[in-house]
Amino acid sequence: MIIHPAGSRASGAGSPDYFTGTVRMDPLVSTPAPARLRGVTVTFEPGARTAWHTHPLGQTLIVTSGAGLAQKEGEPVRPLRPGDVVWFEPGEKHWHGAAPDCAMTHIALQEELNGSAVDWMEHVTDAQYGA
Repeated sequence: MIIHPAGSRASGAGSPDYFTGTVRMDPLVSTPAPARLRGVTVTFEPGARTAWHTHPLGQTLIVTSGAGLAQKEGEPVRPLRPGDVVWFEPGEKHWHGAAPDCAMTHIALQEELNGSAVDWMEHVTDAQYGA
């Protein structure tokens, strides 16, 4: 059994290589092999968002507070509210983040495949975000 007491692991800033705007990441779970689950609580300030990305084994988001947006490539931008649960299929190109005028926090759960849980791509443009 591994217990990580609340507050025992440092928050981190989202890298500008992968995020637009102010993003805070708080670690939740990083299971030892052979398990491969990774989880983090992510807080996006208004207008902040991920870059386009995929996950080799998919991703689940659980929105816990605020108002957000998400988009699968080729589909309309969708609103997100607390209690919403989003599943992105393996390899599905997408982005997610806060609404323009409201912060958003979600729990992100994904599994690693060959040491990687995410493949980052280009930044979401302001035009794509505002669509």
